[in-house]
Amino acid sequence: MGWMIVRVRGSIHARHDIVETLRVLHLTRANHATVVPERPEFKGMITRIQGYVTWGEADAKTVGLLLEHRGVTETGASLTPEHVSEAGGAKDLPELAARITKDGLQPVPGLRPLFRLTPPKGGWRSTKKPFTRGGALGYRGKAINDLVLRMV
Repeated sequence: MGWMIVRVRGSIHARHDIVETLRVLHLTRANHATVVPERPEFKGMITRIQGYVTWGEADAKTVGLLLEHRGVTETGASLTPEHVSEAGGAKDLPELAARITKDGLQPVPGLRPLFRLTPPKGGWRSTKKPFTRGGALGYRGKAINDLVLRMV
């Protein structure tokens, strides 16, 4: 299982280490999303940037929908069935989505390691409070899939 990370806030007045961590995760702007594997090194990165992002467990169905609507190749072209077969040897979109959910977006050749999303329908809740207190930041578990569906 992988984590889906969505950037909520910009980086004005952010510390340099936070900006660098966001850059390493390819979250360069607000409303960008990526999928990373559940490993301790990524957990440490997420902990460092938790005041700027929201994250939770990615669902293969949601990742497939993102690939279909927002997937982009390294050249900037929309994702087509030919690109799916070239991207890591997957036969079809559900297989590629399952692989990305498990291993993350970064090791898939031919795909950009991020999704550019629109702001969520209905808007963000408070972008300064954690999710547990009625805001938009921090860990939200499986609810990240509902948020991403509002952003596609």
